[in-house]
Amino acid sequence: MAVVGANGSGKTTLARHLNALLVPTQGAVTIGGLDTRNPRNHPEIRRMVGMVFQRPEDQTVATLVEHDVAFGLENMGLPTAEIRTRVDEVLHRLDLWEERRRPPHMLSAGQMQRLALAGVLAMRPACIIFDEVTAMLDPVGRRAVRALLRELHEQGLTLILITHLMEEVLDADRIVVLHKGRVALEGPPNEIFTDADQVRPFGLDLPPAARLARQILDTIPVSDTAAAAINKVLSVSDLVTALDRLPRRVIDCPPDQESIESSEDGVGASSPALIQATGLGHTYMAGTPFAHLALRDATIAIRDELPHGLIGATGSGKSTLLQHLNGLLRPQEGNVRVGSYDLNDPDVDLRHVRRSVGLVFQTPESQIFEQYVGDEIAYGPRLAGLTGEALRERVRWAMALVGLDFEAFKDRYTFALSGGEKRKVALAAILSLQPRALLLDEPTAGLDPASRVEILDHLTALQHSGMVLAISSHQMEDVAQLVSELTVMVDGTTVASGPMRQIFTRGEELLSWGLEQPVAAQVATALRERGWTLPDNLVEPGQLVEHLARCCRQEEC
Repeated sequence: MAVVGANGSGKTTLARHLNALLVPTQGAVTIGGLDTRNPRNHPEIRRMVGMVFQRPEDQTVATLVEHDVAFGLENMGLPTAEIRTRVDEVLHRLDLWEERRRPPHMLSAGQMQRLALAGVLAMRPACIIFDEVTAMLDPVGRRAVRALLRELHEQGLTLILITHLMEEVLDADRIVVLHKGRVALEGPPNEIFTDADQVRPFGLDLPPAARLARQILDTIPVSDTAAAAINKVLSVSDLVTALDRLPRRVIDCPPDQESIESSEDGVGASSPALIQATGLGHTYMAGTPFAHLALRDATIAIRDELPHGLIGATGSGKSTLLQHLNGLLRPQEGNVRVGSYDLNDPDVDLRHVRRSVGLVFQTPESQIFEQYVGDEIAYGPRLAGLTGEALRERVRWAMALVGLDFEAFKDRYTFALSGGEKRKVALAAILSLQPRALLLDEPTAGLDPASRVEILDHLTALQHSGMVLAISSHQMEDVAQLVSELTVMVDGTTVASGPMRQIFTRGEELLSWGLEQPVAAQVATALRERGWTLPDNLVEPGQLVEHLARCCRQEEC
């Protein structure tokens, strides 16, 4: 079963009732016939129902990865040999074997999520609740988790998946939509996603392939039979199959690449780099048994006029690289320059650098420390000298940019916010400083579809207003929508850099790097493999629909 809903709709609160981490103040919850309100039932309930938290740090207790996986098994009193077997099995299964002797706090956010999942899987419960477990994982990691969930389900486990990624809920037998703490909709995916207007009032949207299918239907005249097939599409493979059934004459339409090529003629390529790093190397805990090489010969250039994307598999060094670009980390090897500031200079004014280049972490709770939302967002401007009504208006402005109502949120406790709401607060706190450049590490992770669209629109507006953006993300659709240039990281090294559309045409290489093409590019690639003549660099939905429409313009397909 998948549980979906807007940020703050009650998904995590509901989940914590299902293994007695919370007990109801009204109503009742029974697990295997056991009432969660009876404390004597809690040990047995928690053996039956495992939970992988939205914040994996909340369930990490040991000082080494393999010890953390073993923690629950030891509390179950299992024999040492059995514990060793189970720990080794899940570490290999979740690609954590090489990290087994590292401290958990030295892992990337995505690796931390896999560690939390490993600890629960090792205990082999009857039911597992997954609360946003793929939010920080790369595309290959998400596919691996989905495959693992299908395997666990086939083995007889009950699975409850909480997610904001609509493509993930397609694997569920049943979807429950929460809205303001109540069940608003319930049914199988093909009923819940029949119409975007049915789910959008609850902060949701159709899966990406279904959105693309509806966009095609709105633009291209097709027969009633073809329309019926395309209207049922939920996945990429279904969409490719439905489109390939259109009359074959479509392949005779020559693609018009002029507009695409003109947009990649190098506009802005000669503009100076506002932020530039060359030959960066960084080792965490150097000189200790826990030394970990995070960067080696990493290079990136972020230009004044072009929003920049940074992609790579989990643990590839993206966050470490970003933290060098505003001086949170100083270069151990290589060079970093921000405008006129040389970050290799020991006397550089780092305070001014950090006011000029804001960084929003991939784990927003890491940079939130005030008790109230309003105070958190006001903290930076207050230090910069703003007071009174000017400070209040700056906070109101920043909150509006990220979709937080000033009156509703200014006096909210920061610790009581949902994961998505914390992300908005962290972004607003940086925006309130009005930096020249904004570095965003997974800016839409943990956001519901409506909030994601809202944030992307706000970031686009900021870019148009002259703010320089650099965005690290595992969401390829977000990257394709926001950026013009792209840098790819693999094992701490820059392996590709150039125009976004060119990078996203390299489908096989992207897969080998733990990534994938955006959905529109996946569809275009699959259609070309079936004989369609489409340009190589179609990566955005509008581009794909435009070229399909040209081919079908003369008569109904």
